[in-house]
Amino acid sequence: MTTQTLPIAVLGAGPVGLAAAAHLLARGLEPIVLEAGERVGANALEWGHVRMFSPWKMNHDRASVALLEAEGWEAPPAEEFPTGRDLVERYLEPLAATQAIAPRVRLGARVTAVSRLGFDRMKTSGREQAAFLVRLEGATGEEELLASAVIDATGTWRSPNPLGASGLPALGEKALAGQVFYGIPDVLERHRQRYAGRRVLVVGSGHSAFNAVLDLYDLARQELGTELIWAVRRPSIERLFGGGERDQLAARGRLGGKLGELVRSGRIRVETGFHLDRLSRGARGVVAWDGDRALPEVDEIVATTGLRPDRGLLAELRLDLDEATEAPRALAPLIDPNDHSCGTVRPHGVDELSHPEPGLYVVGMKSYGRAPTFLLATGYEQVRSVAAALAGDWKAAREVQLVLPETGVCATGFGRPSELPAVESVGCGCG
Repeated sequence: MTTQTLPIAVLGAGPVGLAAAAHLLARGLEPIVLEAGERVGANALEWGHVRMFSPWKMNHDRASVALLEAEGWEAPPAEEFPTGRDLVERYLEPLAATQAIAPRVRLGARVTAVSRLGFDRMKTSGREQAAFLVRLEGATGEEELLASAVIDATGTWRSPNPLGASGLPALGEKALAGQVFYGIPDVLERHRQRYAGRRVLVVGSGHSAFNAVLDLYDLARQELGTELIWAVRRPSIERLFGGGERDQLAARGRLGGKLGELVRSGRIRVETGFHLDRLSRGARGVVAWDGDRALPEVDEIVATTGLRPDRGLLAELRLDLDEATEAPRALAPLIDPNDHSCGTVRPHGVDELSHPEPGLYVVGMKSYGRAPTFLLATGYEQVRSVAAALAGDWKAAREVQLVLPETGVCATGFGRPSELPAVESVGCGCG
């Protein structure tokens, strides 16, 4: 095989990875999709109980829908809000089962590293002509395959930030890891017994925290003895609950308002200005510390402190990343959460996603590094642009068009009260 006849390796069979495969096929290119899980959308299934704040009409990719409709698929109601499980079972699994995609997906194939064939990170001369070397672990052990390009859509779900406010694990966090849940536990169903009648501390002020806090509030009303404390680093919660009526994703605006009402009424205890630096074991549970300030002992801690990209996969490749966000340097100023919500991020594509390593593109949530304000629609537009560039159609690749909803305060304003459509925690409507 020449480099030009090798397939394009797509890492991850989530919504953005499968969309990348669909767009590559539409361009006459050959993808191979490598998924570590035993099902497509394995990461989304981990938050399968959480309902997204964006409706179905915002979560479909055009090239993917074309493949689905060619085989008789009927789209879910456009205005309905899917859960993570809905996204997998009603969209991703049918897409992966289409005649075009199915033979190109490998499940249980965990990619452990990507390099250039015969070239480590230091070697330069002839590098651009070398194939990509993708190392993976499968059912039969380690193996390698060659690719003409690599699209990394592995996301950030499996690399959460630690509890420590300084970006490092808090002292004692590793020793007490058995009492810490990273992400959004399904406290009303699958994980109910772990939290029912227990004292629980939720740490974090973002999207995942809203879901966890509201579910635990519902659990406390149902299960005697369930207690909840919510700790945030912010000195004030006044701007924590989103854009309200200004949010074009109306469900999200209502949800933030509902949570705000519960907090202001005193029904949810919030500890503000808390920068967790240490955990210790007390007489009756775990104690969280901020210097000399200690919170009451708890039985369980839910860490909703955000996510970060795992750069280990690409350690032998040449990346150009912003020091703060860990996003591609050209993309970083467009998505910095200090300046932008997802509704103010201007459309972007292959130019902003490019690295000094030609043929390598990190897309989807992972492209945003540590920035949280990601929409699935953004990921779909990214891979459309990348596929056009890989096909040599640079005019189409650079004609990036994407309209995102205004959000008020997109980076906050989430929750999941039972009487309202719930929202997804991993960025702004992303999977």
